[in-house]
Amino acid sequence: MRICILYSGEFGKKVVGNLINPGSFCIACGDLCDKCRNDRRSFADMVYEIHELPTDLPEFIEDPSDMFPEMKQCDLIIVLGIHPDLLADIPVLAGSINARAVIVPVEEPGWAPPGLQKQIQEKLESISVECEFPKPFCSLTLTGKPVIDKFVKLGFGKPELRIRLSEDGSLFTRVEVIRDAPCGSTWFVARKLKWSDTADYKETVSNAHHSYPCTASMDRDVQLEDTILHKAGYIIREAVEKGSW
Repeated sequence: MRICILYSGEFGKKVVGNLINPGSFCIACGDLCDKCRNDRRSFADMVYEIHELPTDLPEFIEDPSDMFPEMKQCDLIIVLGIHPDLLADIPVLAGSINARAVIVPVEEPGWAPPGLQKQIQEKLESISVECEFPKPFCSLTLTGKPVIDKFVKLGFGKPELRIRLSEDGSLFTRVEVIRDAPCGSTWFVARKLKWSDTADYKETVSNAHHSYPCTASMDRDVQLEDTILHKAGYIIREAVEKGSW
């Protein structure tokens, strides 16, 4: 699968880093690092293009197409935090490079307001391009859409963990990441959980999730009736609770 990424801001950098998996990406264990991510596959061979777009753009962009780089054909475009006027032109871009799918994660309420999201979705579907707008990105699950499901099956989306406990059930002795949040926070949380007390798991998960840090917005989202950061926190806690205890 050929993946192209368009992003602005820190969240996009985290997603790119987690996909490519350079040796310096994770700092969960500090000086005690045992290089556990060395055994995790890098998907750099699937990331064909990465384009960082500027954040200091005017409020209105008259001709968004002038702002996009030249791009080659790809299967999946991941769009992270770009200017709304540029986002609105994504269907044109997708059609021009014969993309098969588009994922537009929503980490802040203003990234893809409902009206704009509907407009983009209708245009993409009219040219038979799969699309999803996960809010947050770590809520993405299998959709029945082949290209997007392939991305999830690579191990990115709604977190999934396999957990082992000590014989008396008091400690987490093994925490294996089956599916990672696209930003990489699941791996960080898993490392912080290992050898911690099961009785304190909610606090351990919350502290690790915040200190990663999760970059989702703390602004209240009308659709969620909560903040997107809180939603992400509930998702990783649920993953821990569903692990094989």
